[in-house]
Amino acid sequence: MKFEHLIEINDPLNPLIDPLSVDQLWRGLVLRAESPKLFVPHLDECVIVERGEHTFRRRLRYGELVIEDQVLLTPMHQIRYDVAPQQDIAASSLTMTIERPEAHVLFVRFEYEDAHDAATDAANAMYDEFRRSAYQESDIDTIRVLRDLAANGRLDAVLN
Repeated sequence: MKFEHLIEINDPLNPLIDPLSVDQLWRGLVLRAESPKLFVPHLDECVIVERGEHTFRRRLRYGELVIEDQVLLTPMHQIRYDVAPQQDIAASSLTMTIERPEAHVLFVRFEYEDAHDAATDAANAMYDEFRRSAYQESDIDTIRVLRDLAANGRLDAVLN
């Protein structure tokens, strides 16, 4: 399954949307990667088990289910989450890319991909439609949380 969608962050023509700076947006997306419990209420625990210059590995626990992934940061541009196949989970990825088509206009492109073949995708068509909807709602909620954090000044600090 491949799925992608865009969420508009800034629209200079819409005064109802409080604009975010690229720095605030980047800090918020990094915060989502490093402290996902702020964004995913049903996540019980996240432990960063290894850290490199622009990458880290995490262990996420949802009750009895434990998922390990790797996060790759391309500063000020993109965050990619890679889940290797484990237990009953197929390989998958999520890429969040900041797009700036014009001055003062910002989007985040969310791209999901899993390792299922075409036959599996066809068999799971209804389930995948549900997953697409859930992913999109989760991403909209991520941006809502980022906006709340920015409104409270929590995305204005400099990242280490």
